[in-house]
Amino acid sequence: MQRALCDAAGLIALLPDEANLLAQEPSEILARQIYAARMAAMRQADAAVIDLTPWRGPTADPGAAFEAGVLSGLGKPVFAYMNITTEDDADLATRLSGYVGIEVDDEGVVHDQDGCLVEDFELPETLMLWAEARRLFIVVTEDPLRDLTGLQLCLEAIRQYAG
Repeated sequence: MQRALCDAAGLIALLPDEANLLAQEPSEILARQIYAARMAAMRQADAAVIDLTPWRGPTADPGAAFEAGVLSGLGKPVFAYMNITTEDDADLATRLSGYVGIEVDDEGVVHDQDGCLVEDFELPETLMLWAEARRLFIVVTEDPLRDLTGLQLCLEAIRQYAG
């Protein structure tokens, strides 16, 4: 479906070949091949759409964060979206509180249960991911892992950016 949306927007999606990946036996060699293929695709890209939807925890998929950093380092414009189920989840510290618990000290500094500093800029993601995105769309949805509204908004933003 993502590829079809990109095609409809007049853009070429550089997505991993999931069917091919699933057909192979997992191994370190396969992992290195996947990495090399993703790096090559990122070098070819003109722009990026990064899905920052919280995944397996309160923050974005680490692979998506890595790709956002690589693409930024390559000078590619990055557009991003985040799907969440409630408006309160648009704040990173609030999401972290639900997963690991947070405390605010006497100076107003936020720490997790281990005493580690928690970024509290009232942003939806770490300041580095948030600040890199030319646009970061927040979509409140009942189906955060499958809703493609954010992707559609990013594709339109790319078209306007390139236009």
